[in-house]
Amino acid sequence: MNIIPTPIHDLYVIEPKVWQDNRGYFFESYNAKVMAEAGIKAEFVQDNQSFSQKGTLRGMHAQNFPSPQGKLVRVIQGKVLDVAVDIRKNSTTYGKHFSVELSGENNKQLWVPPGFLHGFLTLEDNTIFSYKVTGYFDKGAEIGVMWNDKDLNIDWTSHLAESEFLLSDKDRVLASFDDLESPF
Repeated sequence: MNIIPTPIHDLYVIEPKVWQDNRGYFFESYNAKVMAEAGIKAEFVQDNQSFSQKGTLRGMHAQNFPSPQGKLVRVIQGKVLDVAVDIRKNSTTYGKHFSVELSGENNKQLWVPPGFLHGFLTLEDNTIFSYKVTGYFDKGAEIGVMWNDKDLNIDWTSHLAESEFLLSDKDRVLASFDDLESPF
């Protein structure tokens, strides 16, 4: 397993070693010891999975105290543009984002610790997105920022035209980044 630091401290891309032969493939998608040696100490309490059509944009979300969540995210089938935004007030990268393409073909994962907004845009139909979380879902602790916030300036449209985006009602009315009072 190759754990690659990103330009944002504590945010990592994880590339598993894949063994392939004429039968198919095998890889370790999670190894607590390897992750801990890289500085990722997480106790996962819940696994989640979503199924989405091309153009589905989910985000930008986080959970506040008392239920912050770290997420280990990956794509089982299909492809996404995955984005994390640092909302840790004392971080030198506060308000900065990192994006990576995750797919069922490249098997990459992203570790998103507590203190980050997270979202993704599906780039293919029938995409299966899976993630392990360190905190249980807590509707009362949800926070979020508009996916197209001008201050975040996330480049979603180089991957798909905005007219193709499918958003939930909730994601259409999230606050601006200026209005976010980060608890982290």
